[in-house]
Amino acid sequence: MNKILLVEDDEVMPKIVERILHREEYRIDHVTNGKEAFQKLDDTGYDYDLIITDILMPYASGFEIISKVKNRKEGKPIPVIIVSNAGNEDMVLEGFKLGADDFLKKPVMPGELLIRVKRLLMQYK
Repeated sequence: MNKILLVEDDEVMPKIVERILHREEYRIDHVTNGKEAFQKLDDTGYDYDLIITDILMPYASGFEIISKVKNRKEGKPIPVIIVSNAGNEDMVLEGFKLGADDFLKKPVMPGELLIRVKRLLMQYK
């Protein structure tokens, strides 16, 4: 079973993502800010197959999460999808420069999210 870390401070978005991905039997750990994400990553030894993160959140941004995950020297590489309302070009480009693998603008379309998650999980096996 693939493990996904969802970093999202919105109340509705996690329910939508979990409903879409649980049908495929992905295990989802949800945290609400960057600080909790760093704690969860440290506690699990970065044992995730995929990270889905918002950009603008309290304590640490999605950019900081991407940077930390992508600059690790040890362990398996972890793909990162940004899902955000903040979709201006500069923010999207910054996410990709830091190593994000994909970007989706909110609100997400269920089928599109599922296809992109599956593609990245296959690509990183």
